[in-house]
Amino acid sequence: MNDQANSVDERYATTPATLTSWSRQDTTWMLGLFGTAIGAGTLFLPINAGLGGFWPLVILALLAFPMTFFAHRGLTRFVLSGREGSDITDVVEEHFGIKAGALITLLYFFAIFPILLIYSVALTNTVGSFMEHQLHIAPPPRAILSFVLILGLLAVVRCGEQVIVKAMSLMVYPFIVALLFLAVYLIPHWNGGILSTASVIPAPSALLNTLWLAIPVMVFSFNHSPIISAFAVDQKRQYGAHADERSSQILSRAHLLMVVMVLFFVFSCVLTLSPAQLAEAKAQNLSILSYLANHFNNPTIEFAAPLIAFVAIAKSFLGHYIGASEGLKGLVLKTGRRPEAKRLDRMTAAFMLVVCWIVATLNPSILGMIEALGGPIIASILFLMPMYAIRKVPAMAKYRGQASNVFVTAVGLVAITAVVYSFFA
Repeated sequence: MNDQANSVDERYATTPATLTSWSRQDTTWMLGLFGTAIGAGTLFLPINAGLGGFWPLVILALLAFPMTFFAHRGLTRFVLSGREGSDITDVVEEHFGIKAGALITLLYFFAIFPILLIYSVALTNTVGSFMEHQLHIAPPPRAILSFVLILGLLAVVRCGEQVIVKAMSLMVYPFIVALLFLAVYLIPHWNGGILSTASVIPAPSALLNTLWLAIPVMVFSFNHSPIISAFAVDQKRQYGAHADERSSQILSRAHLLMVVMVLFFVFSCVLTLSPAQLAEAKAQNLSILSYLANHFNNPTIEFAAPLIAFVAIAKSFLGHYIGASEGLKGLVLKTGRRPEAKRLDRMTAAFMLVVCWIVATLNPSILGMIEALGGPIIASILFLMPMYAIRKVPAMAKYRGQASNVFVTAVGLVAITAVVYSFFA
């Protein structure tokens, strides 16, 4: 088995000279990672992060890159530690056994699939509202609208994983331009509202409590764990023994782009609105774009906001579909059934279409609770499982003793406890 694995590695390995040249495929993955992470949650981040005050926001900004990069690098390394072509569900079974593999696969699916349902609802709401309020036409019945929208996205899915990633990377460009446009547009409207809290240094206990509750918001706003497994598998296929090095380069550039773009947008929004206005937006359950459109009564923002939201939701839907379908296929295979690959793909797509369509049509309010319950599972898989594997799995022993491991573990525990506390508080 080892000889076979070594021959596979040699076949797919590239020379160091090839590794130094950045390819178009690397750029596509970088933008695909960005597209999965930066979605609808970004439009609520200025409200949630800004409510804590100026100094907690500054600290969160400084922590954003290491929190996201080290965690996703750890999960990528975990998938890379498995056999050639193994996704995250296979690697868990390989390292921890059949029972643990089945449990993690189940948790992985139920952590990601509810988010897919939430995006299905949000997409239907966004397009319906846009047709009614901006285009001034009556939207079709909700059942028809949701079916057409979800079917359209699944048509992209049916073209294959590489097409999904390319579609997401293309959708990233208008999203980046829109975020930049809005952030720059707001600069003349900056005021000292949030800065009024800068002169008051909060007590250490109050500061720690604010950060404790705010860290999960930052963590999950930059989360792109659903696509990490597919990313790692492709990196191993492309670069073989050099996959860890190249994937780390792609992740670092993707996260740098995320942090710079999103934090510029966040600070621009927060410097424009007062703490009272941010609290009002949260109470109205509006995204920052919708609140700014109402605040300025600006037709441009009012028209652009739903279009930006549509792009954000659509590309995040595609990225989360990869993870959700991967989890569902893993669950089917772990029952002992071995359907043909194409048939399994069709079964998965049909299941996703029917469930997403039903939920989007019903528009249940319980989805927020499901997302809150999925939060600790995502944090456990993204932060804690790879760090546990580094300590226990021989294939990951070379990563032991790094300070980043302690940091990732601490952030994971903070995120889990804060989400649980917020849910029951």
